[in-house]
Amino acid sequence: MMNRILNSIFILVVSLPALVVAQDDKEKPKPNWQNLDLKTDGVFGISTEKAYSLLKGKKSTTVNVAVLDGGVDINHEDLKDVIWINKKEVIGNKADDDKNGYADDMHGWDFLGSERGTYQYDNLEVTRLVRRLQPKYASVINSTPLEPKEKKEYELYKTLLEDYANNYQSAQRGQQVYSNIKKYTDQIVSKIGKKNLTLQDLDSYKTDDDNESRTLKIIKNALKKDADTFEEFYEQVTEGVKHFEAQVNYNYNLEFDPRDTVGDNYADTQERFYGNNDVKGPDAEHGTHVAGIIGANRNNGIGIKGVADNVRIISVRTVPNGDERDKDVANAIRYAVDNGAKVINMSFGKAYSPNKLAVDSAVRYAMSKDVLLVHAAGNESKNTDKERNFPNRNYVDSTGLNTGAAAAWIEVGASGWKNDETLAADFSNYGKKAVDVFAPGVKINSTMPESKYKDNDGTSMASPVVAGLAALIRSYYPKFTAVEVKSIILESVSKVDHKVKVRDGDGSKRVNFAEICVTGGIVNAYNAIQLAEKRYRKLF
Repeated sequence: MMNRILNSIFILVVSLPALVVAQDDKEKPKPNWQNLDLKTDGVFGISTEKAYSLLKGKKSTTVNVAVLDGGVDINHEDLKDVIWINKKEVIGNKADDDKNGYADDMHGWDFLGSERGTYQYDNLEVTRLVRRLQPKYASVINSTPLEPKEKKEYELYKTLLEDYANNYQSAQRGQQVYSNIKKYTDQIVSKIGKKNLTLQDLDSYKTDDDNESRTLKIIKNALKKDADTFEEFYEQVTEGVKHFEAQVNYNYNLEFDPRDTVGDNYADTQERFYGNNDVKGPDAEHGTHVAGIIGANRNNGIGIKGVADNVRIISVRTVPNGDERDKDVANAIRYAVDNGAKVINMSFGKAYSPNKLAVDSAVRYAMSKDVLLVHAAGNESKNTDKERNFPNRNYVDSTGLNTGAAAAWIEVGASGWKNDETLAADFSNYGKKAVDVFAPGVKINSTMPESKYKDNDGTSMASPVVAGLAALIRSYYPKFTAVEVKSIILESVSKVDHKVKVRDGDGSKRVNFAEICVTGGIVNAYNAIQLAEKRYRKLF
């Protein structure tokens, strides 16, 4: 998902000349707000700091949490002490010392590479499906005789093609828009002769060029509503150019397929042993941010505070810049389970899942090993009771019919810090049945590669908040099963008793919070620890 400032700029640009203004993004919450308390601190965090007052003097056990993502910077100053170490491996000897099928997997595994290297970009699933079906159905018309199975596949192909074409055109437009903004911004900077422009500089600059005039409006609006400085604005524009270039050149490019880098038999979903031990990869921003939210060192006096205070992060590189592949997701889950993960965070998703049976099999395996899966609901502002979103908790058979659901699965939407109608993040997916809970996912400050820090938005940030809470409970109350931990988290939420805004098609509507998730609330660590303590004493 585009970050909030970048998205605001895009909304503004496509709305010109009407100049519709996105919400004010310059307002910032308190530091560490996701771990703060609504009553005490005035922000709708999950009361983590308050929860630790209940845990003073209690012993904890280390919990392994797998981060299935694009990679984690294991040398980050705030993460290096909480990274999982496979003590059965001898690093660097290129041997599989623990005989698990993965040589030198000291800190996790990368399913997006091989001895030849590792890749960063991939297609979206819709692109891969169109490429697969196009040779067979591109010349078919409605009157072409087809077998029943082929007719069904042809209808799917038409749906895919429409989806692909619409999104590809949008990506091309985005690329053009951001390239032009950058071009004319550079032009204005060059003429003014200053790198870090102010509103006064921009107001003083006069131009007869229509493109420069439009760009000036965009910059000034961003400085008033979104970005603190011109430097921040320019960074977001540059990010926008990269974002849409990646979509056009890789995500929607039918001619691009990076899988040769891996060298596996991609058609064989049962194949498990491929990849390399590069757990950081070429772009570890997303995964590093997620890892920090879960378990960044709380006691080193630097950086940020993760939710859980006694975890080890297993980095399993699964998600490229593009859509994750079902085969890799299935193998990543199995790898995490086999190497002792008790909680798995999955901050990714997509609209199509051609090999869902393989993923379902891995999820069943995780359930059999008492592992809790935590998944981000997605950032498309959609009701996932009605819209496709994968992976999900539901098992299907070969015809696509539901056959049950994973019991130890938590689906997480994203919330903001204000206890008002904006509490549900405007980008977050929701669903009265499909989404279990909401958790902080707006302007979450966390770790970034090379020991840096940054605010990010997304259900990708909300999911690790819940994964961290699950790890916290499993750490201090280790006899609880994954299903019992889920029950504690869901039954201890802070209920929301007012209406919130959610997107509904092209507009929005105000609904009760109970209409957008199973529990009708935001996770709360303090309540969860109280409930866990009560149940633990009763059961054990």
